[in-house]
Amino acid sequence: MGRFAEAVRERIREARARLEAALEAEDAFEAAMAEDELEDVLRLARKHGISAETEDGVDGQ
Repeated sequence: MGRFAEAVRERIREARARLEAALEAEDAFEAAMAEDELEDVLRLARKHGISAETEDGVDGQ
C-alpha cells in the first residue's frame, strides 16, 4: 500500500495548501471547494488506515 498511501498523503498536502491559499485570498468559493476535497481525502485516508499526519505533525483528522 506504499504508493497508494503516499498518493493519498500528497492529495492531503495539496488540499491543505489549496485551502490555505483560498483563505488568504478570501475566496469563499475556492475555500469551500478545497475544504470539500480535504474532507473527502481525509475520509479516504481513515477508511484505509492511512495516517494523515504531515511533516509538521498536523494530523487534520
